[in-house]
Parts: sequence; structure tokens; C-alpha cells
Amino acid sequence: MNRTRWLFVSIIAVALVIVTATLIWRSVTGTDVDTALTVDRPEEVTVRVITALPVEPWVRAAAEAFNAAQRTVEGSVVTVEVIAMDGLTALGRWDRNDFGALPANVRPEDLTEEERAALGDFPTAWIPDSRYLVELANAAYKERLGRDVFLTDGQYRARPIAISLFTWGIYASRAEVLENEFGDVNWSTIHDAAVAPGGWPELGGNPAWGYFKLAVPDPSKNVGGLAAMIAAAGAYYNRTDIGVEDITDPEFQAWLAELMNAVTNISGGSSYTAEDFALFGYSVGDGGQLLESDLLQNMQGILTRWEDPLRIYYPEFVTWFDFPFTVWVGPETSALEKNAALEFQRFLLDEAQQQEALAFGLRPANADVAVTANDESLFVRWADQGVQPVVPRTTAMRSPNRDVLLALLRWYDLNVAQ
Repeated sequence: MNRTRWLFVSIIAVALVIVTATLIWRSVTGTDVDTALTVDRPEEVTVRVITALPVEPWVRAAAEAFNAAQRTVEGSVVTVEVIAMDGLTALGRWDRNDFGALPANVRPEDLTEEERAALGDFPTAWIPDSRYLVELANAAYKERLGRDVFLTDGQYRARPIAISLFTWGIYASRAEVLENEFGDVNWSTIHDAAVAPGGWPELGGNPAWGYFKLAVPDPSKNVGGLAAMIAAAGAYYNRTDIGVEDITDPEFQAWLAELMNAVTNISGGSSYTAEDFALFGYSVGDGGQLLESDLLQNMQGILTRWEDPLRIYYPEFVTWFDFPFTVWVGPETSALEKNAALEFQRFLLDEAQQQEALAFGLRPANADVAVTANDESLFVRWADQGVQPVVPRTTAMRSPNRDVLLALLRWYDLNVAQ
């Protein structure tokens, strides 16, 4: 046997002796010898999900069911913590880096113990109102860090978990008058009603109703207010792509001002306009363009208090929210936390939870679930009020960029909020 072969045999023999000794030691002591090679997994892992207000009740209920089931990822029990936050508020916090993302050249292992502990509250995932909010936040971080923090592809990509459209909700008594006078309910109809010098009597309505009152959420508190104004711009220009030059056009501003002057103090100062309909009735407004799910969730309260249900109408130029579940991919959260977030995402997209969403007036993102899938569906319950399982042919507005959003907010602050 040559020298090389003797060396090989010797190495194998030594390895066998080490393995044998290790097994004997483990059988005698009941402990692992090479604990340094064992990955230390925590018994529990917390997933913190910033969640848009329209889906927060459903997501919170799903999180409670998820947590009660003691689901595990890689041996760790997952706990989901839901943090309710409007999309614009969350976007502002991402832009200011209020959550404390690390600088580009800093790694978690380089932090002090105190700095590392501060990352314990860092969001694992974000469910904003719309995908364009994710794109805006990612663009800001990419410029700051030189890399993406929210992805559009791969397993951690943003995935819609539910859908809700912006629809017209008009009190039935008022809707009948508008249909008799104008035929259709759209932004042009609402504008004409808003500027009618004689108010409701001129339109054929009850003199006691006064003047037409429009309901639109405060855009500085609710991203839905911005969505409504974007849809109004689309109807005005008869196209889907709106730029800053359109927002600053004097003729459009005059038209929009006439509309927004019909907004009541209650409606224009609130983040929860559909809920205010149920609480305060006609003093909030005669109708407005609001999120379908918010309207459906408050239909029973409106009917109970005011005995005048809202009629639902679908606009030609439609805006919508798709509530994308978006996982933060930076080093501030561990791989275990990211994978635990994906487990909750899969839970939300499961058929059972998608059916639960119907009771909150949300359209399923899972194509296998119809909006009429169960008797608890608000689409079934309020079908007589104009709610349609399949939305009629409409024109989808393109998502606005940051400059358009800022221009609308600035216009609102200067012309309406004061």
C-alpha cells in the first residue's frame, strides 16, 4: 500500500473514532457535543404587519384565528401583531425613515445591544391601500440605500390580498331625484347638482333638503380622498393618465373647487366618511364616492338609523385599492421573520379567509372565491341596493405618481382645508 493510500485510510479511521466517541457521549449524557453547529431557533417569532384601515378589521380577525392555531415556521410559533395605519400616514413614516431602517453600510451584527433591541419593533410587512404606495416607498429607499426594500417579483413580492373599488353611495331618496334629472350618476351629474343655484328644489327634490352636499374623506387623513379626486380628474379630462400639469390647470381647479365646495365640514374633516354616514346621516352629505367595502360595512347602520338606504353606482372612471401584502426584505428583520410573514400571507389568501373577507365587503384576491360564495357576503346581502358581483365595464385610472399626489394635497390644503 503506497503512502497516499495509508494517509487516506488514517483520516477515515480518525473520523470514525470521533463519530463513535460522539455517539457514545450523547447516549451517556443525553446532550449534544457540537452545539456550536446547531442553529438556535427561538420558540416564538413575532410578525408585525402595518395594515391599511379599510382591511384592518378583516386582517385583525384573521390574525386572531392565525394566532389561536399556534402555527409554526421552522419550529417557531408565529404570532401576528396588526398595526392599523392609513396608507398616506405609513408612506410618510417610510419616507422619513421613522421606523429606523439601517444605513446602507451598517449590518445588524455591527450594532450595539441597545441598537439591536430597537429593531425589535421594526415592521415585518406592510399592507397598504394600494400598490402604488409600495412603489413610492421603495423608490425613496432605493435612492437612499441603493437597493430595493420591497420587491415586485420572487417569493417576497407584493401580492394583493383583497380588492375594493371606489363607488358612488347616494341616499335612495336623493338618488331617485338625480336619476330623474340627469339619467346617470357620475362626476358631471354630481358637479351639476353641486352648483345648482336653487339647490334640491331646482333639481326636483324636497326643498327641506337644502343644497346638494357631497361626501369626500379628508385627503390628508385618508388616501381615499385622494383617490376620489383622481377619479374626478379622469372624468373631467376623459382619460386615465393624470399629470401635474392637469392638476394645476386653472379651469380644472375651478371645476374641482365647485365640487369640493359642496363638501360638508363633517365629511371633509373626517377619515371615516362612510361610518359618519351611519352616525350622522344627511348632515354628512347626500352622497359621495367612497370605498365600496366601507359603504357595504355601514349599510345596515345607515338603514337602521335613517331608514333611507344608500344606492350604489359604479363610475366609468374607476379607482380601486388592491391591498398588497408586502414583506420588508432588508436586514432589519430576520429570514425567520420574513418567512413567518409569508405564512400569514398564505393564510390570508386561503379560500377560508378569502370567504371571511366577503363579510367585510371586500372582493377576494383569490380567483377561486366568488363574491357570492356564502350567505354572509355583503355583496349578497345588499344586492338590491345596486351592489354588483361583476363590476360593469369601466375605465381604470392609472396609478398617480408622487408629484401628482403632492399637487392634489397642496391644492386641497390651499383651497379646501382652510
